[in-house]
Parts: sequence; structure tokens; C-alpha cells
Amino acid sequence: MTTANPNPPTPRPTPTDGFPTATSQTQAETEAILLKHIPQAGADAPVLAKSSHMQFLVRNLVQGFPARYMSQDASQPWLLFWTIQAFSILQVGLDPGNKQRVIDKTMAAQHPDGGFGGGPRQAAHLLPTYAAVCTLAIVGRSGPGGGWDQIDREKMYKFFMSLKQPDGSFLVAHHAEVDVRGIYCLLVTATLLDLLTPELVAGTASFIASCQTYEGGFSSSSQSYYTTDNVLLSTPRPPLGEAHGGYTFCALASWVLLHPFMEVEKDKPTIDARNLLRWLVNMQGTEIELGGFKGRTNKLVDGCYSWWCGGAFSLLEAFGVGGSREHIPSSTSEGEWDDADDSLFNRKALQEYILLAGQHPAGGLRDKPPKNSDAYHTLYCLSGLSAAQHHIFLSSARRDAILDAWVANPAASPDLADDIRKHVFADSLSWTEEEGGSLIVGGKDNRVNATHPVFNLTITHTEGLMSYFYKQTLPPRVKASSNS
Repeated sequence: MTTANPNPPTPRPTPTDGFPTATSQTQAETEAILLKHIPQAGADAPVLAKSSHMQFLVRNLVQGFPARYMSQDASQPWLLFWTIQAFSILQVGLDPGNKQRVIDKTMAAQHPDGGFGGGPRQAAHLLPTYAAVCTLAIVGRSGPGGGWDQIDREKMYKFFMSLKQPDGSFLVAHHAEVDVRGIYCLLVTATLLDLLTPELVAGTASFIASCQTYEGGFSSSSQSYYTTDNVLLSTPRPPLGEAHGGYTFCALASWVLLHPFMEVEKDKPTIDARNLLRWLVNMQGTEIELGGFKGRTNKLVDGCYSWWCGGAFSLLEAFGVGGSREHIPSSTSEGEWDDADDSLFNRKALQEYILLAGQHPAGGLRDKPPKNSDAYHTLYCLSGLSAAQHHIFLSSARRDAILDAWVANPAASPDLADDIRKHVFADSLSWTEEEGGSLIVGGKDNRVNATHPVFNLTITHTEGLMSYFYKQTLPPRVKASSNS
């Protein structure tokens, strides 16, 4: 019989080659700070300070954001989304008065030519469009003043098409750059609002695949080349920049959303899922880094990557990697997976990073100590905590039930596009929490709501918005195991 060591050894620092650099020095300084947050033997279990975080969020929502948020003037829908979705994850609902304030504020950012801007009278942009629609999924409703019926979907679709490029990518705004984050925001918005069409996403999957780097993760974009006759070449198409956690999540989630369209393509693009897995698992920090995630190779751990990297593992399961064996077929050139584990990252360690280092004593969550908390890190630390606590998987039983309950529009003749639309709906809403699959560090009081692996909304809010715009009634849910 063995007993626990009352004085566990100090975690090893990251090894160096004896030639200090600014990067290695900053890494050592960060590890020294994080070392102070490792609990001693016999310490109480870490606690999620829900009350403090709620007060932090309420102050921002009711009193207004502090002056330092002036730099976020072009991100007003994001400030609302980060705040409102953080409430949802913390299992807190807004009263009708504050819901209406948020709806009115969000709708004020809708551009007269389609999409949403960063604030009233600002240019339409794909990123705040995503934030605005997701905010309305949480607080909005049908009917006058509810936001849902006031979204100009026709103009939004035209706005999306005006941003489309010959290589299948999209500008994030008129006269702006191409970025996979913008493509993710467009695909999520189009999926939620029933705007996804073959015309809209033609060539997009190939572009996403071209952004994968030699490391396995994804960069922000890729370089396209044309002939002297202005004909787009399929190769070469090198990625631009290094693999990054945020780009990788957006690319992978986009790939999942595009799957129903790729199923009907003859020459399906592929991504290297095995190399992607290798890169993602190596982004989780070591013991002295408390198991947090970093966003790039040789960078520091950061609480927001708890979601951008930690949340990506549920998406990887859609390709048959770990957990549930129900997956999207034909998505990798590497063939069948062998030696797949049920848990591809250390869920316990990630929760400990968030609980021990990510929480600010005054409320809100942060990148890492000694930094201040902010709205962005508060949401994505909580989202990462949710991803580590709950096992969400694609349930074939749920998907079949949704497909069986689908009611076709009698005014529309059945065609390929409508069949794809049906599968977009079913695929998006068949994500299911595994019964008995939760792992909650610190006890049940630390539990937060599960969040949709693709949209970062609760399952309930996702179902409500999509059911309304697709005009469908979802069948009741049944408890599910990963083999259901």
C-alpha cells in the first residue's frame, strides 16, 4: 500500500540549451509565477468563484465597460457576446429588461446594406456579424423588437457573396483582408440563419485545406496564384504564417460545417488530421505550466486557448479521433485511426490551470497571472472550462431522429440544395452530451453549462435559433452514451 507524498517534488522547468533568449527568459519568468499557484499537499479543492465572476460581468453590462475598453469601439457586438455568453455558461439568465437592452444595442449595429458592423454606423464586417447573431441567439426572440425577425437575411446573403473571392475564400469586410476567422464567422452565421448554399461555399473547403501548415495547425490564410490569363491555379498554394490556435479552431470548425457540401463533391479536399492532432496535443503545457494551452509553438500559455485549442478536441472527434467512434468519414488522407484514446488532452490539468491561475481575485478571468481580467478572457476561459468538463459528441442516433422529423417545404421542389440544407440542420444539432462523461475538478459546485463545440453557444440556444429559421420542430432528446 502506498501513501500520498506530503511534499511532492517541484515540477521541472522547461529545459533550455544554455543560450538564453528573450523567449526563454520570459518562459522562465512565467513558470516562476505559475509555480506559486500550484497548491500544496492537503490544500482544499480549487473553487470556481462564480459570484465574483458574475459581479464582474454585471458591472460591465449595467454600469458600462471601463475607459480602457475605448479601443474596442469597433467591437461592440463582441463585448456584448463575451458578456452574455459568459452568463450562459455560468448558468445565469438575464431579466427581460436587460435582454431588451442587449437586443436594441445589437440591432443598432446592423448595416443598411447587410451584415453587422462593430457599432452603429460602422462598416459591416464578418466578425461582429457573428458576434451579433450569436448574441441574438441568446437573448433574442421572434416577433416585434425581438431581433430575430429584424435581421435582414436577404441583404446579409448579398453582403456575404460580395466578399467571396475566386479561390473560395472571403474578405472579412470590403477592402479588407482574407482570414479563416472571418470564414468561420460567415459559416456559423449562415448556418444559424439558414443561409448556407452551395453557391456561397463553392471552393471554400479547398481554401481551408490550403491553410494547414507543415506543423499540422492552420494559419490565417494562404497565397493564391494566377496565370497570365487570370486563371486561378490549384497549386502552389502555400499557407501564410505559422500555425495558430485561434486560426486552427476556426479552420477545423469550418471544415465540420462544410462537410455536407463535401459529401457531394467528386474531388474532395483533405486535411492531415493526424498531424493536426499531434500539433494540438503539443500545445498543452507541462506540469509547471499547470496544463494550460499555448496558441503557437514556443509561446506562453494563455487562458483563451483553453477554448481555441482545448475546445478543438471535440471537433477532432468528428473525424473519428478519440472518444466516440461516430465520425465524419473521408476527411483525412491518413486512413483509419489506430490507438485512439478516449481523452486526447488532459481535461483535469486544463481545469486546474483555469481555476488556479485563470481566475482574478477581483472577479473575471484572465490570460495568466499577474494580468488583469477582461471580457474576452472571461468568456474563453469559461468556454474552455466547459469543454474540459463535458464530453460533447456527434450522436448518430440524434442525427437520425432529426432527419426523420424533418418537414420539407411543400412550396419548394426537392433538389440537391434542399437535401444538403436538411443535413446541415441535422449535423449542426446532433451534438450531444455523453451521459456520465463529465469530469468536474473541485466538485459539482464548479459545474458550468455545456457549450456547442462549433458555435460556442449552449445547445439550447443553438436549437432555439435554428429551429426558428429552418422552420422545424426538433424531436425530444434522450440521454446518450458515446455509443448511442
